[in-house]
Amino acid sequence: MQIIRTIVWVVITAILVGFIAMNWKVVPVRFWPLANDDFLHFDWPVGVIALVFFLLGLVPMWLLAKAARWRMNRQINALQNANRASMTATSLGSTPLTADNSDLTGAP
Repeated sequence: MQIIRTIVWVVITAILVGFIAMNWKVVPVRFWPLANDDFLHFDWPVGVIALVFFLLGLVPMWLLAKAARWRMNRQINALQNANRASMTATSLGSTPLTADNSDLTGAP
């Protein structure tokens, strides 16, 4: 599974680097309208814009995935602890099975 993840990230990185290299033209980017009918804008290369917005989409999803994994690990640990506690409680309350128990072997 790790090799597939690595291959996917290498492909995504190669595509992004290729896009940035082919589109290194500076363009104005309008961010916010101002009061005088003008826009707050920056002159950025297209590749940088693509990288910024790629990261703006990636980071929240990555954080959600990390939070979900953390929550699932907590639930798994809680269930394992509850299972251990119930196994300990049942083993303390029961009698051990031995060969000399006459009621278990069927002999009088």
